[in-house]
Amino acid sequence: MGKRVHYPAEIKWKAIKMFENGHSSTEISDVLGIKNSSQVRIWMQWYRNGETHRFEQPVGKQYTFNKGIGELTEIEELKLRVKQLEMQNELLGKLKGISRK
Repeated sequence: MGKRVHYPAEIKWKAIKMFENGHSSTEISDVLGIKNSSQVRIWMQWYRNGETHRFEQPVGKQYTFNKGIGELTEIEELKLRVKQLEMQNELLGKLKGISRK
């Protein structure tokens, strides 16, 4: 079995933005150096389900076994929430622009 790769949350957010801008998961994985393009689709699924806290998840199945990262501070939670809402607002703005055409 190969080594597991950990991607920083910044890479995951870049992948989300690129996907929203119309890039394919294969293109994104090539540009950002992601080992497998299916990983991008998993991140998109987490994003759509509002599970962006998982972007900070360490390698492995810690959430399955209740061994994930410890409780986030209130400030960290708020920062993650702000980032998620900014992304949603940006997406809604794009949808508004498309619907006007």
